[in-house]
Amino acid sequence: MSGVQVRELAVAGTFEFTPDVHPDPRGLFVAPYQEPAFVAAVGRPFSTAQSSYSRSARGTIRGLHFTRTPPGQSKYVYCAGGRALDVVLDTRVGSPTFGKWDFVELGGGSFQAVYFPLGVSHGFVALEDDTVMVYMVSSSYVAELEMAVHPLDPELALPWPRDVAPILSPRDQAAPTLAEALAAGLLPRYEDCAGAE
Repeated sequence: MSGVQVRELAVAGTFEFTPDVHPDPRGLFVAPYQEPAFVAAVGRPFSTAQSSYSRSARGTIRGLHFTRTPPGQSKYVYCAGGRALDVVLDTRVGSPTFGKWDFVELGGGSFQAVYFPLGVSHGFVALEDDTVMVYMVSSSYVAELEMAVHPLDPELALPWPRDVAPILSPRDQAAPTLAEALAAGLLPRYEDCAGAE
């Protein structure tokens, strides 16, 4: 069985998982999700309703995305090719870490993964062309439940690299700032997120 190192991030309930990578002359083997390590950290197994895949050009920012709660959606994300700077933002109103963020550089052959509980926003920037991200998610995609916070919100001062020109979708360009989303009542409540998992 492969080993995995676990690190809690600055946003309550989020974790980085770093699995052992086993190279040999044929290539390598790695298990990005290992249930025993996940259960030891989070307290329950991850329930997967859908697996998704994205491929992005260098500079593409996807996010910051979350799903309206209830029903909400938790995510387990890793980079299967290329490199990405992956960002977690606590958008749960009433959370002890509301408004805080953390980041992990994913990829480059390390296969770390990041777990996002319900109500925590996810975003990343592709640091290389053809960066491949794999997402395990706890509920199926429903467009009208998908929410976003603007990834370039100046109040957040997220650590996007300055040497990469950001490429955003029209949806992300039109997303509100965190303060605007809070004022409009768009953000999930911490107690709803905690009670739904």
